Amino acid sequence: MNRTANSQTTVTAVPEHTVEIITNSGEGAQKCATIFGQTCAKMGNGVWTVEIIPAEIEPPHHTVTSTSGNIVRFGTEKVTNWGDRSKLAVAFNDQVCLSRHRLDSFDDDCIILHEAMWEKHEDENIRNNYAKAMEEMSSKNYRFIKVPIEEETLKVVDNAQHGKNMFALGLLAEIYQRDLSIIEKQIANIFRHKSAKVTEVNIELVKNGIAWARENLDFQFQIKSVPAKESRVVMNGNQAAALGAVAAGMEMCAMYPITPATSVSHELAAIIENYGGMVHQAEDEIAACGVALGASYGGKVALTVTSGPGMALKTEFLALAIMTEIPLVVLNVQRGGPSTGLPTKVEQSDLLSSLYSQPGDAPRVVIAPRSIEECFHAMVTARRIAETFRCVVIILTDANLASGVQQFTRPKFDVRWQQEPIDFSALPEGLRPYDWDSETGLSRRIVPGTPGGQHTVTGLAHDEESHVSYDPESNERGCKMRSRKLAVFQSTLIPPSVYGDEEGDLLVVGWGSTQGAIEEAVDRARAEGMKISTCQLTFLSPMEPGLKEIFSRFKQVMTVEINYSDTVGDPYITEETRRYGQLAWLLRAQTLVDIDCWTSCPGQPLRPNDIYNSIIDKSERGASK
Repeated sequence: MNRTANSQTTVTAVPEHTVEIITNSGEGAQKCATIFGQTCAKMGNGVWTVEIIPAEIEPPHHTVTSTSGNIVRFGTEKVTNWGDRSKLAVAFNDQVCLSRHRLDSFDDDCIILHEAMWEKHEDENIRNNYAKAMEEMSSKNYRFIKVPIEEETLKVVDNAQHGKNMFALGLLAEIYQRDLSIIEKQIANIFRHKSAKVTEVNIELVKNGIAWARENLDFQFQIKSVPAKESRVVMNGNQAAALGAVAAGMEMCAMYPITPATSVSHELAAIIENYGGMVHQAEDEIAACGVALGASYGGKVALTVTSGPGMALKTEFLALAIMTEIPLVVLNVQRGGPSTGLPTKVEQSDLLSSLYSQPGDAPRVVIAPRSIEECFHAMVTARRIAETFRCVVIILTDANLASGVQQFTRPKFDVRWQQEPIDFSALPEGLRPYDWDSETGLSRRIVPGTPGGQHTVTGLAHDEESHVSYDPESNERGCKMRSRKLAVFQSTLIPPSVYGDEEGDLLVVGWGSTQGAIEEAVDRARAEGMKISTCQLTFLSPMEPGLKEIFSRFKQVMTVEINYSDTVGDPYITEETRRYGQLAWLLRAQTLVDIDCWTSCPGQPLRPNDIYNSIIDKSERGASK
């Protein structure tokens, strides 16, 4: 929606931009960014957002540790990751701006609209800190523009903290010529449970921001919007997972609140009862897993949602589900670890624990969605696998997918996503509770109430009759049958596709949310004539087939992951003592191929340029051998 700019305004056409809204915690940056990102998506732009959230609930304001906010990357084409650095920022104070500068988040020529009041604040310490911050940031070519954000906000509301974010939204709406009618609808939807006056005031604040920008700024950016021909939806990964759970016919979600997974339950609680389901908040993570397991034992389609520390607490009940072969879906929204770790930051560090966290041999299926759209479909896939193979299915998303917003084609409901009616027909005479098929390891799921299905369920080693049995033969058979099911499932999988040429000098392998950033980095390398390709794995247990053959077509193979690995040459680190990235570790064991890795665990998503540099480094080292 184009508006008339003032005569001094320069309008620059660009294919994309990355914008940051950064504030103190509690000043509404996420709400501002959510509306802005959704508006861009509804106008037809590709969008990806990343939240900046401190681990503390409300850290001291006006400090470098208090930074809260959101990054919005949007463009004419599809956007799959948060990009490299921000081109424009709206900062509510100098210290949150300084914190982002220290993280090298801003482009060298970034335009920074910042609150004007701090330079001449009555508090001498604040003035001094402002001066020091500006001096430190002068090492870059940022263009600072002072904006009287609080002063302008107070013209509409009595408490600026409850309105600055909407004034900032107005600034961005004018700079990027966003459609005001869409913004108004988004505001009305967000405040639909409040009085009409609240919506009116917030819209007035946006309009004030638009007016101030039109009157005082001399630039605009034009990013072409291409409205989609098909129906699309805009949401984050946690919302997509919640909707996917409903689409899959899941009837029970049991969880204990934990960052960054909690909003899955918020979304489900708002809608699942309309479809005959319920959300249960248990007293702790252990109980949540037990409730879900009990519901599944009773014939319901059950889900439990958590993050890393919660997975650790669910360990015993997950092992019980595996031993008793009760279907269960577990959504693990990964965050940084170990222990409490980085509650609000992204990491891909739960892969090995998801595979091996139980004592004994406890096979399970592990799926890692690669996009926000796949967060929806993974729920459907997981339910079908769990019930078909009577197993535990773990879905590994992460904080990047959980809070990132993206548009994708509206899914068309398929009745096959739903559970088949429970078979309550009388059991054939002689059918045993674990009547394993020797070929497949499968057996009929017997739900309580099935005529002739009475039996004892135990987490102890048992035979086909579900009788406790410690003899070597029955224990060996039980292990074999539980594992056989995964082999059968693996036979239904297809090899992963290769992005780029089918052979070359280097293959970059990733998993989960890193796909977009990896592919963008590979595109840059290929544009320079390098023979680089990539493939992204979704099924991590069992592994997708054909990997060794794919790897054989490349001179070098390396993984890119958001977890830790040692660097050869660091103190005490040699080729023999080095610890590898988690996927690299698995692939080396699975294929016996000498797979290298580049990993990073900065608490934020990987940037395409950092991956590109790792590709260049790996290629140069390979060429020198």
